[in-house]
Amino acid sequence: MKVLNMKLKTHKALSKRVKITATGKVLKRKAGQDHFNARDTGKVTRNKRRSKKFSDTLSDAVNNLIPKK
Repeated sequence: MKVLNMKLKTHKALSKRVKITATGKVLKRKAGQDHFNARDTGKVTRNKRRSKKFSDTLSDAVNNLIPKK
């Protein structure tokens, strides 16, 4: 008798907000980039251009919600 393993479903809301690199790092875009940027300092504006890396604990949680193909 064959036992079928169910495929895990991808958490779509999270997969749209997060990028997983080839090495397994989880990156997210900085919040608040759409408008009201003129009042931000130059330092804040420059930091908004970068993607932020998740901590190892949160990366494990994300990897559970977004299974590998």
